[in-house]
Amino acid sequence: MKNQKFQLESKYKPSDAQQNSIDKITEFIKSGKRRSVLKGVTGSGKTFIMANVIANLNRPTIILSHNKTLAAQLYEEYQEFFPNNAVKYFVSYYDYFQPEAYIPGKDLYIEKESDVNREIERYRMSAMNSVIRRNDVVVVASVSCIYNIGKPESYENMTELVSVTKKTDLHELRKKLAQLQYEQGKYDFMPGTFRVRGDVLEIFPPYEDYSIRIEFFGNDIERIAITDPLTGETVSTHDEIEIFPAKNFVAPIETIQRVVKNIRKDLEIGLEEFQRNGKMLEAERLKQRTLYDIEMLEQTGFCAGIENYSSYFDERKPGEAPYCLLDYFPKDYLMVIDESHITVPQVGGMSGGDKARKEVLVDYGFRLPSAKDNRPLNFQEFEERLQYVVCTSATPGDWEMQNSRGNIVEQVIRPTGLLDPTIDVRPTNNQIDDVINEVQMNSKKKQRTLITTLTKRMAEDLSNYLKDMGIKVHYLHSEIDTVERIDILRDLRLGVYDVVVGINLLREGLDLPEVSLVIILDADKQGFLRSSKSLIQTIGRAARHDEGRVLMYADGISEAMREALDETKRRRDIQQKYNQEHGITPTSIKKAIREAWSHDDKDEKKKKRDMSGMPKDEIKRNIKLLEEKMYIASQNLDFEAAAELRDRIKEMKGYLR
Repeated sequence: MKNQKFQLESKYKPSDAQQNSIDKITEFIKSGKRRSVLKGVTGSGKTFIMANVIANLNRPTIILSHNKTLAAQLYEEYQEFFPNNAVKYFVSYYDYFQPEAYIPGKDLYIEKESDVNREIERYRMSAMNSVIRRNDVVVVASVSCIYNIGKPESYENMTELVSVTKKTDLHELRKKLAQLQYEQGKYDFMPGTFRVRGDVLEIFPPYEDYSIRIEFFGNDIERIAITDPLTGETVSTHDEIEIFPAKNFVAPIETIQRVVKNIRKDLEIGLEEFQRNGKMLEAERLKQRTLYDIEMLEQTGFCAGIENYSSYFDERKPGEAPYCLLDYFPKDYLMVIDESHITVPQVGGMSGGDKARKEVLVDYGFRLPSAKDNRPLNFQEFEERLQYVVCTSATPGDWEMQNSRGNIVEQVIRPTGLLDPTIDVRPTNNQIDDVINEVQMNSKKKQRTLITTLTKRMAEDLSNYLKDMGIKVHYLHSEIDTVERIDILRDLRLGVYDVVVGINLLREGLDLPEVSLVIILDADKQGFLRSSKSLIQTIGRAARHDEGRVLMYADGISEAMREALDETKRRRDIQQKYNQEHGITPTSIKKAIREAWSHDDKDEKKKKRDMSGMPKDEIKRNIKLLEEKMYIASQNLDFEAAAELRDRIKEMKGYLR
């Protein structure tokens, strides 16, 4: 492992209050205290504080976030703090994912269907690779990091070392690359491929931004060069280089032979049990599917759904916890759970739906029992893998507070002197006209607005209405993929839009200094989205602007509203007193607007959704299939996926009309 130190770069120095928090958290961890909490208000610099802690401790770190959008923002921020270190991004690489499922009552089997984002897949491979190779690594990850990705030793042991001092047969090296799941490309040279031109072998590892050129003379390697994959220009030369697998589920031939032998053994047991119980259909189904997978493994070393056999590769017992990204980290690693009041419950709720779906597939002969061991960690297994943890949130939950055992640091003072926003509670009568008036006044000042509603339907209707009124607005919803969400928020900051409307996508951690107005509709309604913690988080979105204010539309003051109003006043009073004592004038946060993430694939996605030339019967069949998938998603408690499917159904029905 490359042992480098973290080098924190920032044009700002910690304020006295921030330095106090940095010192306390650093001391907690150095003295062996494994759980602590940074209770920091919005805009107090929690990310900056934790970057300083990471630099002080000099340990591999994972930043755990509850959603991709916030993870992307944190990734960019930590890249700026540690430009000379390995800052990586690890989130789900699916833009769309329908898991394999079966509905017994309708005798309906639905194959796994997914839309893999190749760019994010590269980020994931790069993160895995860096955690194994380097000590100075920060991985910003979503909760998808607790899913099974295979045994770390299996990935590391498949590394191929290429050296100018070692005799190497070009043909044998090509075979080795195929075993590492690299594909040979003739024309397209993309991550995860290699190509041969005469005596020159070029490899494009999916975990790096560069390509590798190996020049042969017979069985001798004359030169190993790192090159730019676009221009072919040589960046540097090396005497040797390690080539890691292109995918995380890879194994040598001996291992595959052992795995196939064990799969055949369990297949015989499964077939015998089905036949004994008179389930001949299930037996035949299991036999055909499994034998096909075995044939693919023997021929190519890989098969579709290989993750369902991961317990054989990892030599895990039934029910034993899978290997996930946390297992790739050394024992003294640090975890920072960002917005922990949301992230921790999300981690705890991920294993239940997956288990129920897999049990049905196994019971009806679609999968061997090993499929049940391809899963996310349950919460107990997650806790067992934790070492040193710092939970950051303005509103930490019960788990964080109880486990910290009093190791709590409160960061209420903002170095900018910014106060918590003023809050105005208004009646719901004529609220939309009032909202339009407020938005227009805010836009004239070249300031931005966030509007949060309780339902997706209301968010859509309000967005359309504002657009009809000539307001530059965009609706942020769950169907928009990760990269595009980031670009929408970037465009809000740039002034392409003056307003963004959404539901709970606007609450935690969105760093938008240009937003001076947050509008909360139905603020007095009961429920999770209008709990005191959610309201405090939503109010915080306006705390990065010196004219920050919040409008709540409600017909009364709920208990949750009262708690949020009181807490906001308490924080405001503390900051005002601090500003007076130190002669500080509040100033809005100034933050550079980063380059867009997205590429020219938006038009391609629009083409995929264009149904204008599709026959009506085919649209109807697609609607029926999507309705079945929506039913499965809701049964598995995957409500976000169900909502996405519902929107696709609605869009298709619109074409029919």
